[in-house]
Amino acid sequence: MANLPTQFAGVTVVTKANVYFDGKVISHSVVFADGSKKTLGLIYPGSYHFGTGAPERMEMVAGSCKVTLDGQTEVKTFNAGEYFDVPGKSGFTIEVASGICEYICSFLA
Repeated sequence: MANLPTQFAGVTVVTKANVYFDGKVISHSVVFADGSKKTLGLIYPGSYHFGTGAPERMEMVAGSCKVTLDGQTEVKTFNAGEYFDVPGKSGFTIEVASGICEYICSFLA
């Protein structure tokens, strides 16, 4: 289980939301003093596919989801406090059956 932060200090928050899939997935970008970036977001019920440019870590803050990484057939369930890594130049399908899944996405490269 990941040790998830409950807040970030000394950051810049981009006020314009990143809106995907007709508002079913929404995030805001957070930029740290060292230039690194994370997004904080919500995923509403449904199934969505995302591509990655750089490697990413998706940390579940609340809720539950099922994830299939590109090139794999295994579906894994992730709950609050857990995370999964996605290689760069790849992708994943994420499914939320009910409720809202909250996440932190860290860009690793």
